[in-house]
Amino acid sequence: MVEKFHEKLDDLKKEVVKMGDLSKDMLKTSVKALKERDVNLACEVIKKKVKLADMDDDVEKKAFRLIALYQPMAGDMREIACILKMITYLTRIGRYGKDIARITEIIHEKTHISKLVNIPHMADLVLSMIDDALYAFEKKDISRFNDFIDRESSVDQLRHSIFRECLTYMLEDPKKIERCMYYTMVARYLERCADHACKMAEKIHYMVHGERVEIDCREETSKTCFVGEK
Repeated sequence: MVEKFHEKLDDLKKEVVKMGDLSKDMLKTSVKALKERDVNLACEVIKKKVKLADMDDDVEKKAFRLIALYQPMAGDMREIACILKMITYLTRIGRYGKDIARITEIIHEKTHISKLVNIPHMADLVLSMIDDALYAFEKKDISRFNDFIDRESSVDQLRHSIFRECLTYMLEDPKKIERCMYYTMVARYLERCADHACKMAEKIHYMVHGERVEIDCREETSKTCFVGEK
């Protein structure tokens, strides 16, 4: 009975990793589509939204079924709880990828301003955080979270930098207002994806160690990734 439960739980975790790969790919591809002004690539991202939603529903149903059939306790229950949180964050990340793809459809005919004002670099940072969260979930190794505060802080700083730079362009030339407004929206979406990566890290840490922690780059005195107890 216990062995069968753990087999099903391992299979479910693999499905979450696959969902994570899809969600991450949607975000990565959407930024590539925006950078290259590729409408066809953007359409591919948008079409994947349905598959992502189906995976979300399927994993949730299987997780609830495991709880009902096996009534897991302690660490096993923490894993299932983490799975249910993970799929929510991953769905949101994928949806932000879809939203960026929609923006590509709107502004693809116009040339980019200043090579997308640091958006590609910001996306790389965010994708690295999502990558490390998925690795930690799969391997139960949280060592890659040690610099999450620094990376989240860098993402926040980039969003503010992009906003200030776009504001300058808009003041100089009203024809750039539409593109710059969309750039600031993309930067905001990427920042939210980084926040979701941090929330995944918190839940994974709890899954592994049974200890609730908070990742907060606003904690100026903190020298570690995790600060405070909730």
